[in-house]
Amino acid sequence: MPEPKRPSRRARHPLIIAGNAIFSIILIAAIAGGVAWSYGRHKLDAQGPLDHEKVVNVPKGLRLGEIADLLTRESVIEQSWSFIPAVLFLKAKDDLKYGEYKFSKHATLRETIETMVEGKVVQHAFTIPEGLTSEQIVARLAEIDFLAGNIREIPKEGTLLPETYNFPRGTTREQAIQRMQNAHRRVVQEIWERRSPDLPVKTSEALVTLASIVEKETGRPDERSRVAAVFVNRLRQRIKLQADPTIIYGLVGGKGTLGRPIMRSEIEQPTPYNTYVIEGLPPGPIANPGRASLEAAANPARTKEIYFVADGTGAHAFAENLAQHQQNIAKLRQFEQQVRSAPADRAMPFTEAAPQAADPAPQVAPASAVKNTKQKAKTKAQ
Repeated sequence: MPEPKRPSRRARHPLIIAGNAIFSIILIAAIAGGVAWSYGRHKLDAQGPLDHEKVVNVPKGLRLGEIADLLTRESVIEQSWSFIPAVLFLKAKDDLKYGEYKFSKHATLRETIETMVEGKVVQHAFTIPEGLTSEQIVARLAEIDFLAGNIREIPKEGTLLPETYNFPRGTTREQAIQRMQNAHRRVVQEIWERRSPDLPVKTSEALVTLASIVEKETGRPDERSRVAAVFVNRLRQRIKLQADPTIIYGLVGGKGTLGRPIMRSEIEQPTPYNTYVIEGLPPGPIANPGRASLEAAANPARTKEIYFVADGTGAHAFAENLAQHQQNIAKLRQFEQQVRSAPADRAMPFTEAAPQAADPAPQVAPASAVKNTKQKAKTKAQ
């Protein structure tokens, strides 16, 4: 029986044995790496467990492991252990950003990480209505829960643009104020450059003051340019503006509302803002006007009207002279009488549709008009 062949001395050489071992290790590592790579790619692009869109806040200061645990608890990812290798594989460790994120339904691990790398934080919208004072705007910002920090001082009146703004959670209230101020400066400059060439106001600051009075006098888009024209015509003719909102601002300042009707004594009470007493514009804005009122003040309607009065329907009647104005006042009184004498079920639609019908005196009427018509002083609360 022949003897079995023995391995050659060359095959038994230590270097050959070591080389075979190394090759085997490399081969096993390559196979394992390939399997891991394939599994990793699958995990990266596999659908996540979220069954609906979800907003998750990732607070500043969390470590990678803590972020992974948070995303797992919120069911954004399936296993926390897969998050860190995925972040390292995508070379995103130093690029993850904190904030509030909206993760889509079944977001993959890759999409989840890319969302945080790109900083696609949720934007929260809030609207500042036209005609609020700076103090009132600061009070509203204080109530918005996604903003942070406090406002050190009330901004100057008429320097904030009423608008709808979008901010991510954690934006400071000071940053919100700065953005509103920047927006105001940009819009005012844009409108000032397109103003009517014969406008009787000489500075953009005066334009804002005029626009703030227009803003407080009417909220109807179809009336703004005519209301602005009344005040512009009065400025040209050196007639006192006699705007009720300026009386109120002179009495309460930035608080904005009087909380009761204006009394006759207050119409004649001297304040720097009372345009029944002072000539021309008050020393500054009485509110923060919006773009539409700024546009109306910069380019008022081409009319000769110098009076307007509530017409009982929520709008105003305009007049070029005192006789027309007195006729409009008479129509208003007649309308008010009809409302008062009508049955309750018929009168209600009128009073609901026309809150200004209770105003017992002409708007923007000179003192002589009030005396001649023997009407009481205006008592409408602005």
